[in-house]
Amino acid sequence: MSFVKRNVVLSAARPATATSATAAQTKSEKQLQPGLRPSPVDGRLTTSTGTSSLDQLLAGHGGLPLGTSLLIEEQGTTDFSGTILRYYAAEGLVQGHQVHVLGYPADWKHQLPGLAAPDKKGKAAQPMAPPEDKMKIAWRYESLGNNQNAAAARGEASPGATFCHSFDLGRRLAVSSCPGVVHPMPSTGPPTLDRISNSQTPSPFKAIIKHLRTQLETSAPTTIHRLVIPSLLSPSLYAAGCGQPSEVLQFLHGLRALLREHSTRLTALITLPTFLFPRSSGLVRWMELLCDGVVELIPLPATPAVAAPTDTKTVDQPQGLLKVHALPVYHEKGGGGAATSSFRENLSFSLSASKGLVIKPYSLPPMVEEEKPKKENSPASTVKDGIDF
Repeated sequence: MSFVKRNVVLSAARPATATSATAAQTKSEKQLQPGLRPSPVDGRLTTSTGTSSLDQLLAGHGGLPLGTSLLIEEQGTTDFSGTILRYYAAEGLVQGHQVHVLGYPADWKHQLPGLAAPDKKGKAAQPMAPPEDKMKIAWRYESLGNNQNAAAARGEASPGATFCHSFDLGRRLAVSSCPGVVHPMPSTGPPTLDRISNSQTPSPFKAIIKHLRTQLETSAPTTIHRLVIPSLLSPSLYAAGCGQPSEVLQFLHGLRALLREHSTRLTALITLPTFLFPRSSGLVRWMELLCDGVVELIPLPATPAVAAPTDTKTVDQPQGLLKVHALPVYHEKGGGGAATSSFRENLSFSLSASKGLVIKPYSLPPMVEEEKPKKENSPASTVKDGIDF
C-alpha cells in the first residue's frame, strides 16, 4: 500500500504571468500596517496599548481592537493611569501612527518613555534549518512548524515586526526620530476651580470633535490614529463648562460615532479620576456605558520599605488592585475566552522602570510562623506534667 496525496484537482496549469499577478495582488491585500495584527477571536484588526499585560486582558483579542475606546479609572492621587497613557502614545509614535493629545500642551511629547535597551543575554535563537531528508508519510504535517507561513496565511504583519515594544521610564523618547506625529488638539479652556462664574462658557468639546473628524477625513485611508484623553473632567485641565452632563455625554456620543465610522483607523484611551467623580454618581455610569472597555485601578497604601530597593521580592510586590468592569464584546458568544476569567480573577498590578506596568493575578503571600527563640542557658527542668521526680 502506498501513500498518495488525496483531494488533488487535476487541471491545466495557469500561465506563469497570471499566477504571479494573482499572488502579488493577494500579498498586497493581506499586508498590514505597522503595529496591527488580526484578533485570534474574530480576525478584526487590533493595535497594542504599549503594555503587554494589558493587551492580553482585553477579551482575548491580544490588543485594543480598532474602532473601540478604553476607559481607565483610578482612585486616589496617584498617576498610574497617566503612565499607561504615555506607553500608549509612545507605542503609536514608534509604529508611525498619528497621536492626538487632548488637554496636555505640545511639550508633553518630550515626557514619553524611551525604548528599552535590548537584552544582550536573551539573544534570540536562530531557526534550525529544515532537514533535507523528509518522511514521505508526514507530508501533510510539514507546514505545522512554519510560523512564518502560518502568519502570512492569516494576514499578519511580517515576523520581524514588533507588535508591542518595551519602554524604559528612565529614558526619553526621541520624537524627532519616530515615524509618528503628535497632533495637539484645540484648547479645552482655561482651567479654573470656579464653576459658578464660568458655567455659561461654551464647551470646547464640539470643536475637538470637529477637529478630529477633519484630521481623519484629510489623512490617508491607511493612516492609524490614536486619541489620548487624560484625566477627563479634571479642573486642572478642563474648563468648568466641560463638567456639565449635557456637554461630556454629547462629547462621548460624538467620539463613539467617530470610532464606529472609522472602525479600522481610530482608537481612544481615556482616564478618569474617580476621587473627584466617584462611580456611584449617575454621570460616571453613563460615561462607562458609552465606552467599550472600563478598567479601574485601586492603588494600595504605601508601606515602609524594609528590604533594599534592589530586592526582587520588594520590586515584584503589587502596588495596587485592578478591577475589570467591562470588556469589548462583539458577538453573542461573548468576545473571547479571556473575558470570563478576567472578571472572576482578582488582579493586581506593579510598576517598575524597566518592566513597565505588569498585570497579574493577585495572591496573598504565604504566612510564615515566627520561630520562638530557644532558651540556651535555661537549666533542664525535671518537672513533667506537674510531677516532680
